[in-house]
Formats: sequence, C-alpha cells, structure tokens
Amino acid sequence: MGAEVNKQEFTGEDRVRFRRQVGRGTDAIARMLAEGLFTDQGRPPKPLLGMEVELNLVDEQMRPAMANAAVLEAIADPDYQTELGQFNIEINVSPRPFTTDDTISLEQALRTSLNRAEERAARTDNHLVMIGMLPTLKAEHFAHQWISANPRYDLLNEQIFNARGEDLEIDISGVPLADGYHTERLHTSTDSILPEAACTSLQLHLRVAPEDFAAHWNAAQAISGIQVALAGNSPFLAETALWHESRIPVFEQATDTRPLELKNQGVRPRVWFGERWINTIFDLFEENTRYFPALLPVSTDVDPLAELDAGRIPMLDELRLHNGTVYRWNRPVYDIHEGQAHLRVENRVLPAGPTVVDTMANAAFYYGVVRGLVEADRPLWSQMSFNAAAENLQSGAHFGMESQLYWPDVGWVRPDELVLRRLLTLAEKGLRAYGVSDKARKRYLSVIEGRCVNRRTGSVWQREAVAARERAGDSRSAALTGMLADYVTLMHEGEPVHTWDV
Repeated sequence: MGAEVNKQEFTGEDRVRFRRQVGRGTDAIARMLAEGLFTDQGRPPKPLLGMEVELNLVDEQMRPAMANAAVLEAIADPDYQTELGQFNIEINVSPRPFTTDDTISLEQALRTSLNRAEERAARTDNHLVMIGMLPTLKAEHFAHQWISANPRYDLLNEQIFNARGEDLEIDISGVPLADGYHTERLHTSTDSILPEAACTSLQLHLRVAPEDFAAHWNAAQAISGIQVALAGNSPFLAETALWHESRIPVFEQATDTRPLELKNQGVRPRVWFGERWINTIFDLFEENTRYFPALLPVSTDVDPLAELDAGRIPMLDELRLHNGTVYRWNRPVYDIHEGQAHLRVENRVLPAGPTVVDTMANAAFYYGVVRGLVEADRPLWSQMSFNAAAENLQSGAHFGMESQLYWPDVGWVRPDELVLRRLLTLAEKGLRAYGVSDKARKRYLSVIEGRCVNRRTGSVWQREAVAARERAGDSRSAALTGMLADYVTLMHEGEPVHTWDV
C-alpha cells in the first residue's frame, strides 16, 4: 500500500484487467519458486531486523493533534512518513543485522531518532506518543475530514465504502477495569475508515528463504495470541474500556467491506487471520486471488510471465498492491532489492510502545520464538489445530494476561505461565541461533520475564491508572487525559513498562 495511487474512478474493465494481472502475478510466483529464481533460494539470508513503528500525535493538552503534515515538515526526515489519519505518522527503520550486539545498536539508533523527532515536533506544539491506541481519541475524530491528504488514503476509504454499501459499524464489548466495574460497550457507526487509524502498531519484517517461508509463517501464526497477551497496549477507545489489545477487533471491523448479508454467507473478511496452515507462500497469494476482489484495481501494461521469459525479474505491481489490501495479521511480502526477488514475513499483531526497550523486547521475543519453533524436531503446527491458534489470538487480545491459551503438551494455560515455563528458553535458543549476543539476549528477554513475573503490560498499567483516578473522583475523560500525560512522561524516561508504578 506504499505505492502512490491516483486513479479516482474504476470501471468494470479495470477490475477484470486487474484480476487477470494479479492472476498472472500469482502464476509468476509459482514459476519463480519452481525455477529457483529467488535470491535466497537454497541459501537462507543473513538475519536482518526490520521494523515499522506507527506513532500518534497529541497537543499540549493530550488531545489528538490533526497535524501530521506540519509535524513531518518539522521533522524533515525521510524515515518518517504519513499514515491514514492526520493524527498519525510512521517511522520506517532500515533493516540491520540481527547478530552480536547489533540489536542494542538498533535500540540506541531508534531512541535517538525518536528523541530528535519529538524535539522537532515540539516546535509545532505537538508531541509523539508510542502507544497502541490513543486513549483520548473520541468518535468525533473519525470524521472523514481527518483523513491524511495523500490521495491513496481517500481513495481506499471510498473503495471500501463502495464495496460495503453502508456505514461501518464498530461494536465491541470490553473487559471490566477492576472488581465492581461493569462491562463497557462501544457501539458506534462511522462514514470513514478512520477507526483503523486508531490502531497504531509495531510491524516486524523477517526475510526468509522461499523453502523456509511456510515454516516461519506457520510459527508466527502459532504465537500471535501469546504476542498480544504479553504486549497489550490498547485498552481504550472513545472513552470506553475495551479489550487489552483492542487494535485486534477495531481493525477487523474498521476495514470490513462486508455488509451483514455477506458476513452471514461466510464471505471472508479483509482483516484475516487465515483458515489453515500453509505449505508454501504460493498458498497465500493464491488465496488472495481466489477470495478477495480488488479495492484499488490500478494496472500496468507489464506481463510478468513475459518478463520471466525475457530473463528479467518481474516487479508484480498488481500482486503487491492487491496483497497490501488484504490485511493478514502475518502477511507475505514479495519485494525486489537490487534487481533480485526475495520474500519476507511481516508480523502485524503487536501494538506500538510503551517504550523503546519494550519495543525491542517484543521484537526479540518474536524473532527468537519463531526461530526456535522453526528449528524444532517436530513442527508445532502439526500438534495443534489452526482454529486453536486463531482462538488464542482472540483470547490473548481480549483478556491479556488473564487469558487462557491452548498449547500442545500443556493444554490450557495462562500466557505468563507458558512463557516462564517454556517460551523464554525457546526464545533464548532461537536468538542464540541467530548469533545475538549474550548481553542483548539477557537485556530483552529479561524485560519479557519481568512482564510475566509482575503480570504488567502497557494495557494493565493504563487500566489500573485510569481506575485509580476514577476512584479518586476523576471523570473518565479527565482520568484518560491524566493517565496519558503520565504515560508520556514514563515513555520518555524509558524504563520498561513492567517497572512502572500507578
């Protein structure tokens, strides 16, 4: 979806042509796999850590700041880009080696970059917040006027509503803040997809050899529920206490192109966990072609199969654009670097924040556990159903540390217990296999261990802080504003969230 898309109206002929081009791109992927045309085929690439971090903008009163154009102009750094909402920006962190102490160097570089960006944003009287969902966002901030100026966002909004034919409905029941609190419900409708912009994430990229893609994707799917349970940081939206990781249901509903009738018919949603373990990356691109109509049917005149016949590696523009509008929690990525094709797994389940060290710990845990599972003697996905993994994601997002997750040979278990008993050791083994130094492994896995021992995530801290302020007499609005101000202070101090006091 990073490509510029300017065409404003599409005909039936555009859609037919685009579908054919995507199909030919899928055929090209199959042929490239069969003929060994990926640069990493038969020789796994050196491990690189790549990430994207989405950020929120607030003013001096902690209100959402519709100011990304002014803030980006002040930051003046090409690593920072627009996002869907005018209250969002994103930093793209260039891939770096994932060995020795390089992860610590990346942490220091990320912290320096964010500090510099914050200093420049402050000159516009705005500030950056690294959080999964901005707690001071209200329904009024989802008005169409607050979509970023880039034409592709408005066009995407238009196409989703054209496909749906009616306003989007957000309907989520939450988890009580504490004993004595009632379960709250957010039920609202909107004429824009801006609730999606409320969902600010950490996206992790891992380049893999084609023959290893399926194992890495399956492993990422298998641990998604554990990831969100351990890293939840999105408990509030529109002054309502929702799930521990509310990004999951909000994103699912905010980009749903299906009216109720199509849901009842079992039509697949565009935000999709999937429905089966895979054997090859081709399975995912083939599903994209089979199940999902185009949202942005912009075609080129390039025949990817003819490109292969001519000895050239095809760009597959249509396949990549289409793939960017199917919002898998673990997405396949086809990319070209220096004329050579490679494949990546993009992990999209994690929220942003709370701190840089928390972000790095979330990344290290993910990469380590995935590597450990891929190298296990018996694949985990041969021991559990795909539905169990999907249910784990929903449970982990909903209940956080209180969730019950299924794990082979263990049964139903809380995420903190599973991590302390099994997965920290697995993550340590995986990181060691990557060549990550003892110092880096200890630094980041000790953060994950601390979260489990203290049973405190960003979401737990936010919920406790708001409940305490409400017991002291604050209104919900005042409690959220005060909590966010404290959050920003602690975010800048940089200590991991499990050490934060309420």
